[in-house]
Amino acid sequence: MTAPMVFVVDDDDAVRASILNLLAAEGFEARGFAAGAAFIGASRPDSAACLVCDMKMPELGGLEVAAEMARQGSGIPIIFMTGFGSIPMTVQAMKAGAIEFLTKPVAPEELLRAVRDGLRADEANLAARRETAQLRQRLSSLTPRERETMELVIGGLLNKQVADALGVSEIMAKTHKRKVMDKMGARSLPDLVRYAERLQIARARSR
Repeated sequence: MTAPMVFVVDDDDAVRASILNLLAAEGFEARGFAAGAAFIGASRPDSAACLVCDMKMPELGGLEVAAEMARQGSGIPIIFMTGFGSIPMTVQAMKAGAIEFLTKPVAPEELLRAVRDGLRADEANLAARRETAQLRQRLSSLTPRERETMELVIGGLLNKQVADALGVSEIMAKTHKRKVMDKMGARSLPDLVRYAERLQIARARSR
């Protein structure tokens, strides 16, 4: 598994270098960016991560970076830093998904604590993201008829009702259902329902 990664975005070269050196001394893998756009355009490893980001930067500020990450579906924790903190700015940061809002000069122990908290939180998020990716892959293996069967089954319909809705025999409906369970890796109906909720699949009703 790829080591956890800390991204540092700050247009102040001295501040960015200082944070990167601190993180390296503590054994963290870290990458620095002088601009928000450079970070947004960079590839990210499939590992737990967090972002340490300055609020005030030319072009893309911290809030704009957070908004773009949200648009891309990236849910990594964000630690905002600023040299000009205020209550309204703190509120904005928290609404943007920040887990911490630190005022410069940031105390090393505060930053390290926030980074550890962020990476710990993203470890749990990463496991959920990987499971969802696997479920999407399994879902794509279903035929259109199997997908329809799945939507009927998670809606709580019995085999006979599924058969009626599909216009097939009950034996054929059971066959479709078994294939759905096998392909989705579901050991029970509650498992299949949970997977469907994770994938935001609507429950079909009999016609």
